[in-house]
Amino acid sequence: MFLCCHIFENVHIMRHNVYKKKIILQPATTFPLCSLHTPTLMNLRALPPFIFDPENFGRIGRLVLRACLKKGIKVVAINDPFIDLDYMVYMFQYDSTHGRYHGEISVYQCKNPADIPWGSAGAKYVVESTGVFLTNEKAGAHLKGGASRVVVSAPSPDAPMFVMGVNEDKYDPSSMTIVSNASCTTNCLAPLAKVIHDNFGIEEALMTTVHAYTATQKTVDGPSAKKWRDGRSAGKNIIPASTGAAKAVGKVIPELNGKLTGMAFRVPVADVSVVDLTCRLSKPASYTEIKKAVKAASEGPMKGILGYTEDQVVSSDFISDTHSSVFDASAGISLNDNFVKLISWYDNEYGYSNRVADLLLYMHSKE
Repeated sequence: MFLCCHIFENVHIMRHNVYKKKIILQPATTFPLCSLHTPTLMNLRALPPFIFDPENFGRIGRLVLRACLKKGIKVVAINDPFIDLDYMVYMFQYDSTHGRYHGEISVYQCKNPADIPWGSAGAKYVVESTGVFLTNEKAGAHLKGGASRVVVSAPSPDAPMFVMGVNEDKYDPSSMTIVSNASCTTNCLAPLAKVIHDNFGIEEALMTTVHAYTATQKTVDGPSAKKWRDGRSAGKNIIPASTGAAKAVGKVIPELNGKLTGMAFRVPVADVSVVDLTCRLSKPASYTEIKKAVKAASEGPMKGILGYTEDQVVSSDFISDTHSSVFDASAGISLNDNFVKLISWYDNEYGYSNRVADLLLYMHSKE
């Protein structure tokens, strides 16, 4: 087994409707090339072999697989306890937002993570993307199946949380076997907040994410167990919603703990979201100085994580963009040199999935 960068070429699709069988998925068209994070390209030459398994083949699980195949991570198995094998193949082959793409994998269907034979499959890393096993205790069941480490692709109440480009240097392989990659919105917000705080200081801030609808919402009006308006049609409404993304920044940037909070508006687009960060600065700075600092970070230490644009862009321009966050220099405004509104775009599906893959590579480089 080895790390290599390649894209699977055109062939055909074979489906096997039995437990633990290989499926071969090949694209009719190659998925569009995306830029890779520079440190990842360097690591590919130095890292020893490693492989991982996405646990659950939902929206993020499927896109994490695409990202990993692009970055040369060998995927040996997938488990999804909830859906039929043929349907898993179909959903991986066809994607309404990101197009068609496929690879060669083994598939399991086990409802209990402890029953999945990760060890015998050769898996060292598991991406827990069910959205169900979020705690150390629950995600730890994968370790009983033979995995060495687990990355939870969602915020976790008790696992260490990492955002690439922000605090991955705090990862300690000697004590951390289960980690969280935070949320897509935290991955967008935290890099921008870090640049602003490091250069100018953030006294306090409010965040709003204008967020694409997700599978948790309703296509038509229906019952909602929580807030009533959460049950309204996603395709016809702008729906105010809660989010813990801003508060989570305080976990990855401790100096900002208690200084940020935020909310979301769910809007009728299938993919790509945008963060509005309105903050009061400790050190006065013109908007031009802020743009200069963000641009420097995007071309330096945060290259591949934080992007920068001065173009007149809209949301669809960022579909399948691999950055965690793309600063929109022409969209932000300042009231004065201490009070600014900053705008940053993110593909809440594919950008985030690429960071899961980058976190896997980073963790493995520390073994």
